[in-house]
Amino acid sequence: MQTLREFTRKTKRGNILKIVREHYLRDDIGCGSELCRECFQNEVYQLTSQHANQSTLFKFPHYLVLDTNVVLDQIDVLEEDVLRNVVVLTTVLNEVKHRSSSIYKRFNEIVHDRTRNFYVFVNEHHKETYADREPDETANDRNDRAIRLATKWYDDHLQASQSSKDFERSGKAAMRVVLLTDDAANRTKAEAEGILVTTAAEYVKSLEDFPLLMDKLSHKTFDNEKNGLPQYPPHLSMKELLEGLRQNKLLQGTFQASRENYLEGSVVVEKFEKAILIQGRESLNRAVDGDLVAVELLPESEWSAPSEIVLEEKNVYADEVPSEEKATDENDMLKQVRAAASSAERTPTGRIVGIVRRKWRQYCGILQPSLIEDTNRHIFVPADRKIPRIRIETRQAAKLQNQRIIVTIDTWPRNSRYPHGHFVRSLGPLGDMATENEVILLEHDVPHCKFSDEVLSFLPKMPWTITDEDYSKRVDLRDLFICSVDPPGCTDIDDALHCRELPNGNLEVGVHIADVSHFIRPGNALDMEAAARGTTVYLVGKRIDMVPELLSSNLCSLVGGVERFAFSCVWEVDNEANVLGKRFHKSVIKSKRAMTYEEAQSIIDDATQQNEIAKSLRHLNRLAKILKKRRMDNGALVLASPEIRFQVDSETHEPLEVEVKQMRETNSMVEEFMLLANITVAEHIATEFSECAVLRRHPRPPPTNFDPLVKSARYQGFQVDIESGLELSHSLDKCVKADNPYFNTMIRILTTRCMMQAVYFISGSLQKEEFFHYGLAAPIYTHFTSPIRRYSDIMVHRLLAASIGADSTYAQLLDRKSNEELCHNLNYRHKMAQYAGRASVALNTHLFFRGKEEDEEGYVLFVRKNALQVLIPKYGLEGTLYLKTDKDGKDGLERVKSETVFTFNEEDHTQRCGDVVFHSFDPVTVRLSLDSSNVQHEKLIFRLVKPYIKGFSVETATKGTELQAVAAAPPSKKSKKDKKKKIILWIYA
Repeated sequence: MQTLREFTRKTKRGNILKIVREHYLRDDIGCGSELCRECFQNEVYQLTSQHANQSTLFKFPHYLVLDTNVVLDQIDVLEEDVLRNVVVLTTVLNEVKHRSSSIYKRFNEIVHDRTRNFYVFVNEHHKETYADREPDETANDRNDRAIRLATKWYDDHLQASQSSKDFERSGKAAMRVVLLTDDAANRTKAEAEGILVTTAAEYVKSLEDFPLLMDKLSHKTFDNEKNGLPQYPPHLSMKELLEGLRQNKLLQGTFQASRENYLEGSVVVEKFEKAILIQGRESLNRAVDGDLVAVELLPESEWSAPSEIVLEEKNVYADEVPSEEKATDENDMLKQVRAAASSAERTPTGRIVGIVRRKWRQYCGILQPSLIEDTNRHIFVPADRKIPRIRIETRQAAKLQNQRIIVTIDTWPRNSRYPHGHFVRSLGPLGDMATENEVILLEHDVPHCKFSDEVLSFLPKMPWTITDEDYSKRVDLRDLFICSVDPPGCTDIDDALHCRELPNGNLEVGVHIADVSHFIRPGNALDMEAAARGTTVYLVGKRIDMVPELLSSNLCSLVGGVERFAFSCVWEVDNEANVLGKRFHKSVIKSKRAMTYEEAQSIIDDATQQNEIAKSLRHLNRLAKILKKRRMDNGALVLASPEIRFQVDSETHEPLEVEVKQMRETNSMVEEFMLLANITVAEHIATEFSECAVLRRHPRPPPTNFDPLVKSARYQGFQVDIESGLELSHSLDKCVKADNPYFNTMIRILTTRCMMQAVYFISGSLQKEEFFHYGLAAPIYTHFTSPIRRYSDIMVHRLLAASIGADSTYAQLLDRKSNEELCHNLNYRHKMAQYAGRASVALNTHLFFRGKEEDEEGYVLFVRKNALQVLIPKYGLEGTLYLKTDKDGKDGLERVKSETVFTFNEEDHTQRCGDVVFHSFDPVTVRLSLDSSNVQHEKLIFRLVKPYIKGFSVETATKGTELQAVAAAPPSKKSKKDKKKKIILWIYA
C-alpha cells in the first residue's frame, strides 16, 4: 500500500517549498509476540511470557511501550536488567536519535541485547499504526498520537490473539500492553482512549522486587522546593536568545567555571581576546562548566576583575530550604570578591541570560554525610571542583558512604540552589587504585569501555598471514637492517629506523611506520570508534588503547623478528644530513631488533660492536646531531618539563619508587628522524591536497605570556629576548649559572608554561603563514609517525597513500568540513589525555608519599600573590607552598597562627618576610607530606624548612620520618624476591 507524505520547508531566501514523498505501508509486519499466531515472527528478537514484569499497579501479564521522553530521561533505569518485554516503536527510536545521539547509542545497545526482549516494531510502515499528520498539528503532537495509536493497536491485536477457546481453557491471564509516558497531556489523552497508561516513576515504584531502582529515576523537582523562593533569574526562551544573538545584543560562548571560587566563572567568546568574567550566583544563573551559554555584557562602569580569592562553599544539607538569610550572606561574600578585584585591571564582565546547549555528563564524587537520619535526600559532592553540588534521592546512602559514585544531572529549576540529579552507579571504595583510575578516566571524558562486538568484527581473522598478493603490492624491505628504539616495556611499537651506506658514498635513511590504515578501513565501526577515541591514553600502569589490542600490540606493532606491514619514508642524504631525494611507499619489513633507549645507547657507545645494527645506529646518531643543530640554528626551542619514572609493584600496582627520567642521545636520535618524517610528509600532502590536508600548528604566544619568564630572568641577571623564536632560543642558551646546573632546565620549564597549545587543523581553513609551528620553527608540520596511538596519523596515512596511488580516495577524506570536525575532536581528546596522564601521576605521587614526611631541596619556580610554586628536581614534582594560612586551615594542617606577614611586590614578582626575600629560582628546602583530611581531594603539602622564618618554617626533620597519625601506611618493603616484580613506567608529567 502506498501513501503520500507532504510537508513544507522554508529556504534560506525565504521561499516556501512543498515536498511530497511516497510512503509505503505494509500489512505483513509482525507484532513480535510469541502469543500471536497470525503475524510472521522474528524468533531472534521476540516478546515472551517467560520474563514477565511484576508490578503492583498492573497485576496481570503485560508488555511495555515507551514514549520518547521516558527513553531520554530514564535511560539509566532502562539500562538496569529489570524491565523486559518492551515494545520499541520506530517513532520513538527516530525521535531519540534526533534529540540525543549519546542516549540513542546507549538505548540501541539495550535493544540489541537479546536477553532483554526489546522488540522494535516498525509502526511507521504498518498500515494499521501509521498516523498521517493532520492540519495545524505539530510534529510532536503527531508523534504522541502515533505512539498512542500503536499502543492501542497492540493491545487490541493481542486480545484478539488470546480470544480462542483453547486460551480461555488454559486459565492464563490475558497479556495486555501498558504505555509509559511522563507527558501529562499525552497521558490524559491515552486514558481517554482506553489505553493502560502510567508514568515511569509510578511504574518503577510499583516494582516491589527492585526498590533500589527508584534511586536511578530522573528527578525534575523535590517536594520541599516546589514552593521555594526563586534563587535565580529566569532564562530567556530559545526564540529570545536567537533574536538577541542575531542583533548582537547577546554573546555566545562556552562557560568555564572556576576551581578556586564558586562565585566566579568566565565565558570564552570568539570576538573577545579575553574571556568574559561572570561574578555572583545570579549572574552565573545555573550554568554548568562546559555549557554553551548566552551572555549579556554589562556596562563598562560595572566591569570587574578576577578576584584571585579562594572561596569554597560552606556545607549545606539536602533538606534545607533556601532562605533570605543565606542569600544575604552570599551577597556579603560577593562584595568581598569584588572588593578584592577593585585594584586589578578590569576586564569585560557580563551575566548569563540563557542556556543555548547543555553539556551535562556523568559526574564522579561522594555523598555528603547527612545530619538527618533515615532521609532519602542527599547532597552529592563532585570530585571536579568546577561542578556544583547536586541534589539526589537515594535509599542506600549508608552503603554508599566512603564510595566513589556516579551521578548525572536531570534539571536545574529556578527555585533550587543546586541542580537535581540521580544516582547512576557505584565505582568502588575511596582510595582503591582501580576505582581512582576509573574516576580519572570518567572525569577527563576518556572513552574506555570494552570494544563492542561490532567493532571487533572488523578485525582480521586469526591466524593472519601475509599473502602473495600483499607482497606484490608492496616494496619488500625485509632484508634491510631495520630496528626500533622505544621506552622499556613498550608493546605498541609504531616506528622503526634504518640507515645504510650507498655505493655513491651517500646514506639511505628510512623511517618505517606501522601501516594501521591497512587494517582500519574508512567508515566502518572500527574506524568510527578509533576516530571517537582519538588517541591512546597512558596512565601509570594502565593503557587505554585507541584500537583493539590485536592491532596495537600484535599485528600493527613492529616487533623484532616478525614480518609487518609498514608505510616507509626513505631519504637519500649526504654525510652532512642534507636531503638529496625522498620517496614514500608501502612496504613489508622485518625488524631485526626491538631495543630500549638504554640498549641502543650501549651499542653506540661500545666500540667493539661493529655489526650492521651498530653501524646503522651510529650513522643515525651522527646525522641526528646535525639535524638538531640545524633546527636550533633556525630558532627551534628546546623546552623542558619534569618527566617522572615510577617503579610499580606488579601485584598491588602501588608505586614503590619515583624518580626523574634520564634522557640519552638515543632519545634525541629517534625524535629527530620522527620530526624529519613528519615535516617531509606535511610538505607532500599540503602540496597534493591544498584544501584538506591534516596539519598541526603551534601558534606564537602573545608577548604578555612571557612576562613571568622575562621578569624572573632579569632578576637573575639575564635578558630574555622574545621578539622571535630564534632570539628566544639564543637567550635561553645563555641562561647558565655555574653554581646551579639545574638553572637552565628551570628557565626552560618556565618557558614551556608560556607556550600556547599546539592544535590540528585543515590546510584550507587557514592562510599558509598561519601553518607555522613556533616550537619547532617549522613552516609546516603534521603527525605521521604514531598511527597506533593517534587517529590524526591514520588520516595523514590515508592522504599520503592516496597521493602516491597506494590506496583509493573517498569522499570524506577530501571533505574539509567533516575533517575540521574530526580535528576539533582530536584536539579535545589530546588535551583530555594529557590532563588524565597528569592526574594519574598526581594520584601515584600521593600514594607514594602516603605515611611519609621528607625534607627535600627544591627551587622556587614562580612567585605568586600568596604562594610560591616550588619544583623538587629529585622527584620532578611541582607544588604550592602557601605563605599564609587561612581561617579554615586551607593547608590541612593544625598550625599555630603567627604574626608573620609576607608582602608581594608586583613589579619584580617577589615575596618579602622581614629580611628574607623570595625570587624565582631561589633554592629552598621544603617538607613534603600528604594531607588526607579531605578524603576526596588528597593533596601533597609543601612546608618551608629553609630559609628559616620564625613562626612560619618547620623544624628540620630526619628524611623518611614516619607519620603516626596518617590513615594509610606506606607500601611495605619488599624482599629481594619481591623486588623482581617491579614494573618500570615512564610518565611524561
